[in-house]
Amino acid sequence: MAIGLEGDVRKQEDAARVLEEAFKHFGKLDILVNGAAANFLASPEDLSPNSFQTVLDIDSVGTYTMCHEALKYLKKGGQGKDLLAGGLILNISATLHYTAPWYQIHVSAAKAAVDSITRSLALEWGTDYDIRVNGIALGLIGDTPGMGKLGPAEMQNGVSGFERPLYKLGETWDIAMAALYLASDAGKFVNGTTMVVDGGLMLSSPRLIPKEEVKKLTLVVEKKWRKSPVGIPSSKL
Repeated sequence: MAIGLEGDVRKQEDAARVLEEAFKHFGKLDILVNGAAANFLASPEDLSPNSFQTVLDIDSVGTYTMCHEALKYLKKGGQGKDLLAGGLILNISATLHYTAPWYQIHVSAAKAAVDSITRSLALEWGTDYDIRVNGIALGLIGDTPGMGKLGPAEMQNGVSGFERPLYKLGETWDIAMAALYLASDAGKFVNGTTMVVDGGLMLSSPRLIPKEEVKKLTLVVEKKWRKSPVGIPSSKL
């Protein structure tokens, strides 16, 4: 059974109210999933400090606020919790800050903070309250509002990068299964980890040399190398 409760993660009073209502309805709180996010494309010179802060407030501060307000329900011995077991927090992140994204400096900073929150809470709340805190760093997931906004068909048709195999879109099912693993007994020994679910997108880089040319070039280079003194190419090579 699911219920819908509306609130703004940037407002502590909203976070407290929604969590209290959820607890009253279900009688306990086992898992908190933080997925609120804001994103849009903008060059740094066109991004106002206010817009930058808005994204951090939703993604980063919102994540911490929800965690803070949920603690009393999730910790072992807390309201509605078994004395022998703590709860789980799952923070939805991204891979943008693992490298450096174009036009998303605000989101990159926000998700870096989310990952840091995940690690810190896993250490402290895992030790003190037996609460596991993990994350999922998303790749490109099709059929989502985010992908529709940031990678519309008009943009994909004009960007060669979307033609590369590792740029294929994932499905919401992929994220659901990762979350299920982390929330189940199968992942009970995983704590403080942000699982990358991106189809290998982070590994993607442009192919500088066509595959059919690699063998030819390698043979030429090796031949010159072996002819040079002590295997060191001369200045003429």
